[in-house]
Formats: sequence, C-alpha cells, structure tokens
Amino acid sequence: MDAEHIDTRLLEPTTRDDIMALQTAASLENLAVSVYRTAAALPFIKDGNATLQEFIATTTQHHEEHAKAFNTAAVQAGGQPQTGTDPKYAAVVQQALPAAKTPEDVVALALSLEDVAAQTYTKDVGLAGTARLRRLFASVAPVEAQHRATLLVVQSLLGSGDSELIAIPTDAAALPADVGTTGFPDAFYPTSNASPISEGAVQ
Repeated sequence: MDAEHIDTRLLEPTTRDDIMALQTAASLENLAVSVYRTAAALPFIKDGNATLQEFIATTTQHHEEHAKAFNTAAVQAGGQPQTGTDPKYAAVVQQALPAAKTPEDVVALALSLEDVAAQTYTKDVGLAGTARLRRLFASVAPVEAQHRATLLVVQSLLGSGDSELIAIPTDAAALPADVGTTGFPDAFYPTSNASPISEGAVQ
C-alpha cells in the first residue's frame, strides 16, 4: 500500500498511548525493512528463485511506506518519529539472520515478523483512540497478513520440494490441493502475540 494512500491526518486529540502504538508499529516496520534488505543480498536469495526475489523487493517497499505512515502520524500527534527497530524482535533477528543458510530459513524469519506485525496492528485497531488511527492500523494489518499468507505458501512449496511452483504465473493444476488453506489457516486473525504498545516506543 502506497504511503500517500494512507490517511494519516489527525484532527482528533491523540493520547500518549496512541503515540507509543504508532512508534512501536514503526519499529516493527523498520525491522522488517532491515531484514528484507539483508536477505535480498544473501547469495542463495539473490541467485535463487526470481519470484521470491520480486516478493522481497515489493514487500520491502511496502514496509518502508508503512513505517513512513506510522511515523508521520506519530509526529502529527506530537510525538517523535521512531527510526530504530523493535528491541524484542531485533534481538531475535540478530541471532537468526546470520545463521540463515537457505531460503527456508529466511522465509521462516520473515513469517514470524509479518505475523507479529499483523497481530499487533489488528489489536491496535481496537486500542486506538481516534477513528483515523483505527483506519490507519486497519489499512496496514491486512497487507501484513497478505505477506504472511504468501510466505506460508512459499514455505510449504519449499518444504515439499516444489520450488519451481513459486512462480508468477504458476502451474495452478500442479499446486497442492491444500494450498488455499495453507496460506489462510485462521478464520479470524489472532492477536495473542501482538506487541504491547510500549515495546518499540521512543524512550
């Protein structure tokens, strides 16, 4: 989703909790950008599946736009922009990314970040104090959920040895019968692993 298409105007009073939620969201987006950029340069990614490369490039752009939107809203609300990364998950990335040896490793790490982001923004829709912020979180959450769905399918195809089906267009007839449910395992998106609003707030 392009940043210019996300409404970040704040005409209603915004609380400190709202600002922290926006900063934490930006910290998750900044971390995702860092991970995808690093992953794109790994030999087994840059010399590997072209569709996965394209997904990483496009998704990186999405996260850059989302970080900009969250930071714009935070500044408009009287807060500071968050240029750092979420400390909890940055620690996870610092251990996992250098140890990544295969596309499966990168996909698993990216999956965890996309899921946390989607769960966090889904929960933030109900916590936000203004209608505009609710719309902002509600506009970004499904994009992260879509990233997760794509990665779940990619993970499944890599695991089954069907990496040639990770392509656009692909051979739909050759896809596993459960590919649809693989990408969308939840009837309602969970929020049990959502990040607290203070987790990535500017200190």
